[in-house]
Amino acid sequence: MPRQARLDTPGTLHRVMLRGIEKRPIVDDPIDTDAFLARLGEAVRATGTSVYAWTLMPNHAHLLLRSGPVWLPALMRRFLTGYAQHYNRRHHRHGHLFQNRYKSIVCEEDAYFRELVRYIHLNPLRAELVRTLSELDHYRGAGHAVVMGRVHHDWQDRQYVLAWFGRGEVEALRAYRTYMAEGIAQGRRPELIGGGMVRSLGGWAEVRSMRRRQGAIQGDERVLGSGDFVVRLLEEAEARVRAQFPVEVKLAEARKCIEEVCAREGISVEELRGGSRRKSVAHLRMHVARQLVAEIGLPMAEVARQLGISTSGVSRAISRKEREAV
Repeated sequence: MPRQARLDTPGTLHRVMLRGIEKRPIVDDPIDTDAFLARLGEAVRATGTSVYAWTLMPNHAHLLLRSGPVWLPALMRRFLTGYAQHYNRRHHRHGHLFQNRYKSIVCEEDAYFRELVRYIHLNPLRAELVRTLSELDHYRGAGHAVVMGRVHHDWQDRQYVLAWFGRGEVEALRAYRTYMAEGIAQGRRPELIGGGMVRSLGGWAEVRSMRRRQGAIQGDERVLGSGDFVVRLLEEAEARVRAQFPVEVKLAEARKCIEEVCAREGISVEELRGGSRRKSVAHLRMHVARQLVAEIGLPMAEVARQLGISTSGVSRAISRKEREAV
């Protein structure tokens, strides 16, 4: 299934993850580390982006940032291209440095900001690059040392992070470090690694249980947040799509797609749209729903109207395909 479009608008909080191609190193020594951080800083300042947390590991990196007037793809393109050119020149290599495109997840700030700062900043400790929290306080490969005031990068917004922990700096630093220490025993947090309600609620079993108790819950692998947050975010994204591209053009493409698929599979358009529960028809309907969203970019609500199903049904079709791909 083709990849889904990124969700972004100025002011959106993102967790970004990038990896070296074939899990190879993206930094080999302190010179590479300094170059990586220098180019990140240049791109952040030029695009008005706010960075709150980061960790640079030997073969991957994590960032928690808020997109500014220049959206996330432009920031990452500028940053990653510049650094890859530096690395290739310095190490006499050619080709891609990073694996595919970076992964970005939109995060619900009130629910996850503190947790994500802690999770990202504890990465070197979990990976045993440092042995203790005291060593992490001075470790130059993570933003924790910046928050603690031991390392200085003017492009990292340490004051915003500290404001989550107290009013005065002394009080905030004490509370922040205590919070970090409390997270060490938690180890890996799978619910924070990816997006969607599957991660947030602790797995599909919990999602199904919650749906039985509370009804439909929306989820999206590009989002870490509650069902209400996901719904609001997707509605805003669909509104932007409608504003940028004439819906009539997409609808014409969608109708043509439906007709071609039905003709190929020997199923009438009327049966596809008529709510038939016949297994082959239901399976085809879900396949077409995913195709209309991913390839044509039709909003989920419009896909639902075209196929005679609910918007949540379209969302489930997309989520099911993503689960199968994991």
